[in-house]
Amino acid sequence: MESYHAYSLPSLAVLSLCMSFFSVADAEASTLQRPFNNNISAGFVFGDSTVDPGNNNFVQTLFRSNFPPYGKDFRGQTPTGRFTNGKLTTDLFASYIGIKEYLPPYLDPNLSIEDLMTGVSFASAGTGLDPLTAQISSVISLPKQLDYFKEYKKRLQSAIGKERMESIIKDGVFLISCGTNDFVVNYFTLPIRRKKYTVSGYQQFVLHNLKQLLQDLWDEGARRIAVTGLPPMGCLPVVITLNSGNAILERGCIEKFSRTGMEYNQMLQIELNSMQGRYAHLGAKITYVDIFTPLVDMIQGLGKHEFDEVSHGCCGSGFLEAGFLCNPESFVCFDASIWFFRFNYPTEKTYTKFLWLAVLSWITDSGTDILLIDQ
Repeated sequence: MESYHAYSLPSLAVLSLCMSFFSVADAEASTLQRPFNNNISAGFVFGDSTVDPGNNNFVQTLFRSNFPPYGKDFRGQTPTGRFTNGKLTTDLFASYIGIKEYLPPYLDPNLSIEDLMTGVSFASAGTGLDPLTAQISSVISLPKQLDYFKEYKKRLQSAIGKERMESIIKDGVFLISCGTNDFVVNYFTLPIRRKKYTVSGYQQFVLHNLKQLLQDLWDEGARRIAVTGLPPMGCLPVVITLNSGNAILERGCIEKFSRTGMEYNQMLQIELNSMQGRYAHLGAKITYVDIFTPLVDMIQGLGKHEFDEVSHGCCGSGFLEAGFLCNPESFVCFDASIWFFRFNYPTEKTYTKFLWLAVLSWITDSGTDILLIDQ
């Protein structure tokens, strides 16, 4: 497989120092005491299954995970609607900065005002930046997620007043994690978009929709926004299975998919830097979060020794099982900590060891008041 070391994390020195905090011998190791003072009021999340803590539980769609074996390593072995065995990156982040243990789904009808004040996720598994992607899966589109955020603001304002609401938004951190479904599910699998767009044209189309979302969030008061790039899509077990010449014996990453992600990420970084430059004088902290590099490092070399399997999911055959295809009747490996993927999605250990460190490095470089190391 081709090496994809195209980017580096914003602060590798910080990350290497931070690693001492993140022992994952057990699931509770990722829930830490708040070791610093910071000015983050809340977390707000938009995107797909990588950050959906259960909004799809309240949507008429097949893209749900509120049943076993999902949540097998979550507290109480509860299948909450998270597409993993335990916590998501956003849960780990919220816990680390001390605002709450888990970042809940906005559509949960049982949320209190206190829950709302410290942030929620509007994300929906199966969605994308292309409106057609959400239609295919009958899930919540990004424009609808934005509408929910506007509704959220009204609910909060009626409860605590406009000034406090605006302060929470201003001091909140916004994360957008989306795009994989647009390419893997929509463009490369179905023929509709390929009839209209070249790969490059579709990358620009998806990026245009992201730029609109960013502008809309800015207009709604968001000032600190992180956007994750695409992962090495060619390394996803389902992509390998559907595109390999011999899916059983040849489990290497599919270069075409990962290359497309790399190119998109390069364009994304340029756009984010441009927007940051335009709005810096207004207090903007808009930046790119690299998840491509840490995932490739884990799969190809750095950190690979920590996992016994990096090309199969830990459910059923491990080739295709995702969503409802991984269910209570499926075989599930006993110890998810030695698997990179579970249910064709990253395991909690993968999120803990690599992905959310990228978010923390963004917080450090963005100028947010966080002390990662107790000097």
